[in-house]
Amino acid sequence: MDTSKPTTIVLGAGVVGLSTALYLQRSGHRTTVIDPLPPGSGASFGNAGLISNDNAVPMALPGMLGKVPGWLADRDGPLVVRPTYLPRALPWLLRWITASRMPRVIQISDALRALHRDALSCWQELLGPELYADLIRQVGQVRLWEGVSDTAVEMALCERHGIRVERLDADALRQIYPDISPGITGGLLMPNNASTISPPRLVRTLGELLVAAGGAIVAESAMKIIPRGGAAGYMVMTNVANRSAHRVVIAAGAWSRELLAPLGIKVPLETERGYHAMMPEHNLTLRIPMLIKNRGFGLAQMEDGLLAAGTVEIAGLRAPPDERRARLLVGHAKRVFPKLEVGEARYWMGHRPSTPDSLPILGEAPGQPGLFLAFGHGHLGMVGGPPSGRLVSQLINGTPPAIDPAPYACARWA
Repeated sequence: MDTSKPTTIVLGAGVVGLSTALYLQRSGHRTTVIDPLPPGSGASFGNAGLISNDNAVPMALPGMLGKVPGWLADRDGPLVVRPTYLPRALPWLLRWITASRMPRVIQISDALRALHRDALSCWQELLGPELYADLIRQVGQVRLWEGVSDTAVEMALCERHGIRVERLDADALRQIYPDISPGITGGLLMPNNASTISPPRLVRTLGELLVAAGGAIVAESAMKIIPRGGAAGYMVMTNVANRSAHRVVIAAGAWSRELLAPLGIKVPLETERGYHAMMPEHNLTLRIPMLIKNRGFGLAQMEDGLLAAGTVEIAGLRAPPDERRARLLVGHAKRVFPKLEVGEARYWMGHRPSTPDSLPILGEAPGQPGLFLAFGHGHLGMVGGPPSGRLVSQLINGTPPAIDPAPYACARWA
């Protein structure tokens, strides 16, 4: 082992943590990833696989405040808050509403565009041409609404950033999806977006590449980060070991807030719990993945079957899953495609790490030199993970960053 290389511990073996670790390892660090679960077993496992590089639309938009009461009153709606958790979630929800004001939406959109526009080139850097071609498909993405929806804000943000969008009328939509419900009469095609045929295999591949490059992945639970002072860096106390490094990167997704709390660092991080239903047996050919915006879920063809994934449940990290939310997704898919027939589905729940403004928290932690943050990607981990890993590795190495890091800094919440 080359002890002259700087040592870095990355906490979290999801898409963000492994992207960061691989960039660091290839730039000369001795990198160890710590996670109690195998690579890609958390939120990176069960998402819809959408790599929306042409996405610059935050989750909170003008007009959403008026929709929230209706969502909350609908047990089958896209947003559910468990009543017992509401007092704890309320400060985050109020910040989320504040972020929906148009001047702030424009700022957030600019930052999302800056982060996401190089996502596919970052994936190509990390994977190499053969693995990229095997795992990622640049076939576009269609966004749909059941009934009438106002897309003015979304279209204005796309126009602001020169993002190509094609409006689909009923005929054009049925050229892509012949069996789609007659009640859906139009949509938006984002032709430059991509997706993966297997989110878990994609993230596991990052882990395999990290180990092949000389990095390490250890199955341990990080319990506390202890500063050692100055150049001594940090000690990470795990469930079975004390591990020291010059630098530590927290990329632990929705659990990152708990690791920061003993250090006196507070971040507005909440878990938007999402569900999926994997349908291995089905009769649908889905050439282009879709987002059904009014119901808050995506539908995509994976190598293991048809996947319906999405919705938001605010209930914290430790409440048991509500499997009814996952079962609803099968019904939603059949509403979009009335002729859809499926066999027995497999259900899943995961924790999206979300900030109120849809932007991740990236960069050095305030008051803790050598401690870096890389979490908070919410619904956008598969697109934001690799460029975030590149940015954090550049900040650690002291090389010119590819984008301005200021919009993602933890200091914005001070």
